[in-house]
Amino acid sequence: MSWGPVEPAHIDFSDALAPSAPAFGDLYHTRAGADGQARHVFLAGNGLPGRWAGRDRFVVLETGFGLGNNFLATWAAWKADPQRCDRLWYVGIEKHPPRRDDLARAQAQTPHPALAAELRRAWPPLTPDLHLLDLDGGRVRLLLAFGDIHRVLPDLVLQANAFYLDGFAPARNPAMWEAHLLRQLPRLAAPGASVATWSVATAVRQGLSAAGFRVDKQQGYDGKREMTVGRFAPRFTPPAPPGRVAQAGVRQVSVVGAGLAGCAVASALAARGLAVTVIDRQPGPARETSGNAGGLFHGVVHAQDGPHARWLRAAALHTARVLRPRVAAGQVPGQVDGLLRGERMLTREAMQRLIDTLALPDDFLRLADWPGPGQGPAWLYPDGGWASPAALCAAWLDAPGITTRFGQAVDALQRVGDRWQLLADGRSVLAEADAVLLCNAADAQRLAGVSAAHWTLGLARGQTTLLPASTAGLTDLPQPLADGGYALQLADGRWLCGATSQRDDADPALRGADHGDNLTKLRRLTGWTGDIDPAQLEGRVGWRLQADDRLPLLGPLPDLASAGRPVDQPRRMPRQPGLWVFTALGSRGLTQAALGAEVLASWLTGDPVPAPAALLDALDPARFATRAARQAARGSSVE
Repeated sequence: MSWGPVEPAHIDFSDALAPSAPAFGDLYHTRAGADGQARHVFLAGNGLPGRWAGRDRFVVLETGFGLGNNFLATWAAWKADPQRCDRLWYVGIEKHPPRRDDLARAQAQTPHPALAAELRRAWPPLTPDLHLLDLDGGRVRLLLAFGDIHRVLPDLVLQANAFYLDGFAPARNPAMWEAHLLRQLPRLAAPGASVATWSVATAVRQGLSAAGFRVDKQQGYDGKREMTVGRFAPRFTPPAPPGRVAQAGVRQVSVVGAGLAGCAVASALAARGLAVTVIDRQPGPARETSGNAGGLFHGVVHAQDGPHARWLRAAALHTARVLRPRVAAGQVPGQVDGLLRGERMLTREAMQRLIDTLALPDDFLRLADWPGPGQGPAWLYPDGGWASPAALCAAWLDAPGITTRFGQAVDALQRVGDRWQLLADGRSVLAEADAVLLCNAADAQRLAGVSAAHWTLGLARGQTTLLPASTAGLTDLPQPLADGGYALQLADGRWLCGATSQRDDADPALRGADHGDNLTKLRRLTGWTGDIDPAQLEGRVGWRLQADDRLPLLGPLPDLASAGRPVDQPRRMPRQPGLWVFTALGSRGLTQAALGAEVLASWLTGDPVPAPAALLDALDPARFATRAARQAARGSSVE
């Protein structure tokens, strides 16, 4: 279910000391100051900074992110603490997030101006998604969830060490403090989790007690006599579903495949301190389909805002955040300043109605005029663009903790005790690891031992075409174009266009007819009227793997043999210990690789997962088996 549409905050700044929300008739914070309230109520109330000392990771979940003041106070306390945890995760839920300009105005008097400025620079478009922002060199990870808490909270996958229950007063915004909402907290609570809130409302305290917290009262802030604190001490904690359990004790991992998926996964795992070995049959990274000279990334828009649209939107926005500093530094050739996608089915009026209905902000999507023939309407994705997949793969692998082994093919996997062995020629051991991540496109299915009956995948041959920079009649292209094909201008001035798509075609040779087809696309997209001999053109051939639902396979491998009776939900499916997969990215590898890798790495290590639970079900490699179980059950009920 979509969390949208998102309505930005409407803030009254007439009181310089305390901004207010007219829709709720309440202040965002006390007139005595947001920072003092944050330190007294939420930090001290949760025993911080002391409780994060010496930990690898500490996770805070705030139920009302508001203007970000509690986050800034927590970040500042973390920076000032020499005993701080290695990495601070802060998850903030906000139904009405502020626009960047309002955020700047609200934080004008903050005692943490440098942190506030860094937060504003990273502030994402206000779309109904989870937005993962890396701050402080990546040691502070802010996961913003924009949407109604009643939809968001059941969709989070994390274990919080501290809860900040904030928001407008229960009398002003009772829906945010309902007992059934507080009953979500035990599922999200790590052992010994704490909770703090300025509210001492009887219903709130009773709700926390019913949720398994031992609650108490402490002195309040700014004349408020009392506040509520608590510690999670349930009588019984139900086990997590098998498909959502992190893998404990992982230190060494092997990644099979050095394309976009494998390199992104290696980088995400190494950033978490794991020792990563990347193995690929080719002599270097990105030597197969990920070796194309350039690739596009952008979101999509669908009226229903279903899993496909939600996943690609979140993934494209995350890719832009990952690429922008690398492109600016010259590390990765590319552009992150917009992409135009033509629209043939909808009128301009219908396109605008769709944007308005979904309340999508103009820094994610807006209407534009197509610059080529026809002058029709187009979608402009301001955070879209293009990049060199090969350069990005190389940049991801250039990180501490990653070892590469190229020119070595993995023939089989073998479980020995609680570790995996990766075998060559079915006999010699290439590597041993606590976990194996299969990111090797179509070959992942063979190594995983999953039959075609359980994974419905297809390969499509694609050929791209490169034209010289000096091609007569082609003028500079400021932004990449896409519409039943694509055209972009590389950093060296050459033109890349394509791509063809043929199913069940294993021909690796460049074909003149396919170059001709790509040139036709280029003419249609740009209005170019020139001609060139296809036999003189360069290009590449690759094979794109795609599932029938056009979503990747991402997550721990299902253990279908031990499932017993049919399982109808992916998260309930038993798993093979230490075996994970990320493949079938189709034609959107550059869009999906970065966020998919973060999702997989968080899922494996127990970090907060930067994707909603409903989307994890949609991406889960167990989804085909559970879908079949549901269909069989419906068939039985009909009979």
